[in-house]
Amino acid sequence: MTTGKNRYARRSHLSEAQIRRLVRLFAADLPASTVAALTGLSRRTVNRYVQALRERMAAVCEAQAPYRGEVEVDESYFGKRRVRGKRGRGAGGKTIVFGIFKRNGHVYTEIVPDVKKTTLLGVIRGRVALESVMHSDEWKAYDGLVDLGYQKHFRVRHTANVFATQTCHINGIESFWSSAKTRLMKRRGIRPAHLYWHLKECEFRFNHRQENLYRVLLALLRKSPLK
Repeated sequence: MTTGKNRYARRSHLSEAQIRRLVRLFAADLPASTVAALTGLSRRTVNRYVQALRERMAAVCEAQAPYRGEVEVDESYFGKRRVRGKRGRGAGGKTIVFGIFKRNGHVYTEIVPDVKKTTLLGVIRGRVALESVMHSDEWKAYDGLVDLGYQKHFRVRHTANVFATQTCHINGIESFWSSAKTRLMKRRGIRPAHLYWHLKECEFRFNHRQENLYRVLLALLRKSPLK
């Protein structure tokens, strides 16, 4: 039995030292099986606390203030490999993820049902300030950005094999897609119902890439302890 107040987890059978150990290993991006082996905790206990950490991460990501400045938008597709013979965006039953990237700053992701104009512009309007400078590819869903009130909109002409110019590119959001997919490939067999939590973890890690993630997480737990 533990005694005293636990700053990181309420009504927990784990001590603060055990919580800190678990968080340190989680911050190091070790799989749950390894965390369990190194801490002596059961896999079930580790999974429960890891999920609680992801929920805290997701809440922080969802609460981000509107983006301003140079902003990149793009959509990507997560899941199994494309089915041979099927073409088009999202072909083969992949999960569609829309991303917004503030240059030299944070990324925001959202799982969307489709890549239609009304869907993507709805997400943008809720997350990006109108005075921002928008950067996108040629996808037709972005045609309405100017009509929506975004007066500065630059497009990368991928169909003309132009992937970046001095003033227009979407390298930032594409870099995030690459890092997220590489990381998630190591977590084989992620269920579609759990993809949201893993995406938000990728997002949180990316947004705090220049910081000590272990200290960031402990500070977060002191504000919002695990249960």
